[in-house]
Amino acid sequence: MFRLSGKCVRHTKIVSSAVISDGSAEKSRTEKVLGAVRELAAEFDLPSPLWLEKNIRDFKRRARTRFTADNFLEALPFDYLEIEVLEE
Repeated sequence: MFRLSGKCVRHTKIVSSAVISDGSAEKSRTEKVLGAVRELAAEFDLPSPLWLEKNIRDFKRRARTRFTADNFLEALPFDYLEIEVLEE
């Protein structure tokens, strides 16, 4: 079971959070992560974030990353969106 946690933070307080699960065995880890991020964005009513080099590097290293205003084409109602893999 793959689970990814996402939370929107504004002024050090969690505004909203969600956990996305994916139990399919035929998908690769990358497909699961990208699909879960798209689901989180839809749940939080956001466009999908752009993955910058620092996001990819952080995610490979620690299985978590933060998406700031630089990662979105629209203005955000929070400071950042943080994602983290809970279970693989």
